[in-house]
Amino acid sequence: MTESTTVTGGVSGVRRTIGTRTLEAGEAKVATITRVYPTTVDDLWDACTNPERLPRWFLPVTGDLQVGGRYQLEGQAGGTIERCDPPRSFAATWEFGGEVSWIEVTLAAAGDGTRFTLEHVAHVDDERWLEYGPGAVGVGWDLALHGLAQHVATGEAVDPAAAQAWAGSPEGKAFIAAASAGWAEASIAAGTPADAARAAGARATAFYTGEPA
Repeated sequence: MTESTTVTGGVSGVRRTIGTRTLEAGEAKVATITRVYPTTVDDLWDACTNPERLPRWFLPVTGDLQVGGRYQLEGQAGGTIERCDPPRSFAATWEFGGEVSWIEVTLAAAGDGTRFTLEHVAHVDDERWLEYGPGAVGVGWDLALHGLAQHVATGEAVDPAAAQAWAGSPEGKAFIAAASAGWAEASIAAGTPADAARAAGARATAFYTGEPA
């Protein structure tokens, strides 16, 4: 796969939007990422919820994987499964680093494929938003959805070591930079001043690549 193919298909083929939602604790930011996969709703649902299949493109998961149960992703977030409507949608808390946010995943038929939509809902203070913007979580989801695309295309498991090496390669860094720029543009569309949004995007890129902003 060439760099141009990876960036065009994996970044430009993704839709990113920023919104808000009012929760009991106040207004929250909503980062939404959408991508269409060339497979059926049932197959994509299985890829996203089957504990034997999730590690092939994302992370190993343990726990009581039913509504009201707790889950834990290896080395990442855990939480409570709040809602599940197979094979269309599920919602869960996303608990990491002492903070709680929420994710909602929705699948819908889209032509010959399936549209995957993920909403990440979080209370974000103004200081952190100005520092990193939505790319703080958004780029991570871009990388995960890229892994899902590889798995759907081949049926094979994504090798974690190879994926990590790719993320540190010029191709991977170009993908990260393009994804971060996409989130900056979504932030601008939501009303963030352009200079501030792009500066935050540059810092998010630096965070994920380990290079200076």
